[in-house]
Amino acid sequence: KKNGIRILDDAYDNGVRFFDASPGYGLAESILIEWLGQKNDPDIIVATKWGLSYAANFDINAVVHEIKEHSLAKLNEQWEFSRKLLPNLKIYQVHSATLDTGVLDNKAILHRLHEIKKEYNIIIGLTTTGANQVEVLKKALDIEIENEPLFSSFQSTYNIMEQSVLQLKKIFLNTNRQLILKESMANGRLMPNASFKEHTGLYSYLTQLADKYNVGVDAVAIRFCLDSFPDAVTLSGASSAEQLQGNLAAKTFKLQKEEMEQLGSYKSDPALYWSERKLLSWQ
Repeated sequence: KKNGIRILDDAYDNGVRFFDASPGYGLAESILIEWLGQKNDPDIIVATKWGLSYAANFDINAVVHEIKEHSLAKLNEQWEFSRKLLPNLKIYQVHSATLDTGVLDNKAILHRLHEIKKEYNIIIGLTTTGANQVEVLKKALDIEIENEPLFSSFQSTYNIMEQSVLQLKKIFLNTNRQLILKESMANGRLMPNASFKEHTGLYSYLTQLADKYNVGVDAVAIRFCLDSFPDAVTLSGASSAEQLQGNLAAKTFKLQKEEMEQLGSYKSDPALYWSERKLLSWQ
């Protein structure tokens, strides 16, 4: 908990004002609630989620790390705690919305989210994960309650390897919808790694760019996201002061057009990307 507060302070001192949490992230919400009380800064924007519960008890070898439940009961239960993040809580998201759970067809849940939106003047959003995240986004973009769009914020995986969301760029440019980019480091796979020999060419080019701009590979990966979607929020998953500083170095340079094109050429097929991701161990 102390480390979490310390990282939040470091981020704040470096100008970060957007923080993303979830009940599925262990103590994340509790730490944020305590920290927000200390800061008392209305400029801090918090986004959190509902639908996933943390179950690993801080055991990295746990068989089950998280439990997904997209039910009205779970929404109401988790909202009761998450609302403690108000008034800084500005975005409330369905965690890992998929077509399989039926959450986007559940009228009771959609209307409850609309109630929360209206009562607390809060933005309703969702996060996506998986090879069909574009399909999920398209479905969510069309959902209306009482003749107005329900979802105004969309958090999706986007990085050098997984670029499927790019096909919706025009929609986000032409509508008043917030895009949030997660997993910019591809869950660590964009850091040169001998375990993924098929990405040797990408690793070599990333290292070349990192040397050119005098930053780490992580900063190059994040810069790719920033330059792909300039109006989006790109999340950092930093868990140490060193990682945070490395990530923030992405703000010190811009990639050239040909560099963006070269990095873009390393994209993976979404199905392959997500099948590879499933094989990763918890860290």
